[in-house]
Amino acid sequence: MSTHHASCQCGNLSAEFDGDPDFVIVCNCRACQKRSGSPFGTGAYFRKTEMKVNGPSKTWQRRAQSGRALESHFCPDCGTTLYWTLEMRPDHVGVAFGAFETKLPDPIRAIWTEEQHHWVSFPEEWPHFPQGTPEPAN
Repeated sequence: MSTHHASCQCGNLSAEFDGDPDFVIVCNCRACQKRSGSPFGTGAYFRKTEMKVNGPSKTWQRRAQSGRALESHFCPDCGTTLYWTLEMRPDHVGVAFGAFETKLPDPIRAIWTEEQHHWVSFPEEWPHFPQGTPEPAN
């Protein structure tokens, strides 16, 4: 069993996970672009029961296009969004892929490709969804 460790830029907020994520996705939506400051966000989704958080966090909540809540948890010192919870996936927590110090599995799909920058491309074998992943899926 793998143990994965993720942390914010200053190291005051961190999370540990026993086991690999259930799935890793690349999201091209404008909200993930703004959250990450990059052309897309990559999230590793773990079961909440596998997560141990260390350090303080602040939260900010928004409504997705579906109307469901998404709550970001970020470091109050450096501002890094380390993880988020989604009303759509109540048993999972999404964690910023770039915050990990350990190797994770590759992403398995790209979502919100209708908002993808024209110069970004992903492997053809990945499923590509114009908006979010249709339910039910991992």
